Amino acid sequence: MDILIFTEALYPHGSGAELATYLYAKLLGEKGVNVVVVTNRFYGERETEKKRNLLIYRLPISRGSEVSKYSTLLRTNLLFSTRIDKLLKKTDLVYVPRFWYSSIPLAKTYRKPVIVHLHDYIPICPLSNIYDWRHSRTCDARQSSCVSCICSFELGNRKALSRTLASAVLNSTIGRFWKTCVRMSDAVICVSKAHKDIMMKSDASIGKKIVSIYNPLPEAAYIDIANRGLGYFGGPNCLKGFKVLYDAATEIKKRNRSTEIHATNFFNLSHPFLSRLEENGFTLYGRLNASEFLKLYSRIRCVVVPSIWPETFSYAAVEALLHGRLVVASNIGALPEVTSGCSGVFLFTPQNSAQLADALIHVESLNRENVIDMGISDRETLMRKFDNEKTIHQFLELCTKTSENN
Repeated sequence: MDILIFTEALYPHGSGAELATYLYAKLLGEKGVNVVVVTNRFYGERETEKKRNLLIYRLPISRGSEVSKYSTLLRTNLLFSTRIDKLLKKTDLVYVPRFWYSSIPLAKTYRKPVIVHLHDYIPICPLSNIYDWRHSRTCDARQSSCVSCICSFELGNRKALSRTLASAVLNSTIGRFWKTCVRMSDAVICVSKAHKDIMMKSDASIGKKIVSIYNPLPEAAYIDIANRGLGYFGGPNCLKGFKVLYDAATEIKKRNRSTEIHATNFFNLSHPFLSRLEENGFTLYGRLNASEFLKLYSRIRCVVVPSIWPETFSYAAVEALLHGRLVVASNIGALPEVTSGCSGVFLFTPQNSAQLADALIHVESLNRENVIDMGISDRETLMRKFDNEKTIHQFLELCTKTSENN
């Protein structure tokens, strides 16, 4: 089988969607499937790369260091190039793992079966998170207009009025176009049962096409624990629960206890805010490369995932367990599903900073031997639960079924 993948980014150390796409392309190639990936070309990357059965074409979709969900619309001319024409004529199936939904109508004009892989809540939410920013709660994703929610989000992030209005117009119009494109696909993959349930309740038009397949596991070795610190990798992101964690750290300090939180993806903070974070036990880092990230892991015994939105899978929690770490996470979305069966996982009510403080104090009170035992046991549990052979088998079965039904 020949599979053509349209993705805005292919990067093993990027977002969860980017990592999953990279792993799928790699694992399918190793299985003997002929895989061609069309993706963005970032600085320093080669235009063409060949690895066994995997061929990658990198095109100038975006000139910046990152691509957004609308970047591909700015370069629709790439879809009508001679190269894409030849690739579409040759391929057996088109796979769209994220954002490049404008390729779906084109693929259907060539009568090709299309599988869409969702990693968030686009197309039912233009902001991708089904979080109601007006009322600080999960949205039911069935509202007729999202404009006021989009404005609340942009203004809450201190964006200028012109940027806020542009975002509201773009997300409330093009966002609906994405839904139309996804409806044209032949199958839709969600990355967990929780993700699938939310999508099916919110959009019956694609409900019959949805299947759930867990994301593949990355290669992540056990790392010995050399310190008692805690790790948080979401940056100053409200959705990732940074404010909840900050309030929990403040609560811990009020109880005359100290904590050590190593937090990544922080940039250009004001001095007063930086000082407050340091006073509450935070040690801040920017974006770490792979070796720096692994070195940081040796300093922590637990990873905190205090998300306030219903995570669809959470590679942050998965990689923590693979590295043999405890996990403290919000009891929301797919987090309880992904971490079920693990003794070193402690769930708390979303946005409840007092419960989070209690959990962090408990984790820090455990002796090192117990932490190591739970970490090793949970790593084995996770690897049995999310077996890559099973994941790829499920994916290929879906490809075969979709092709036969098309």
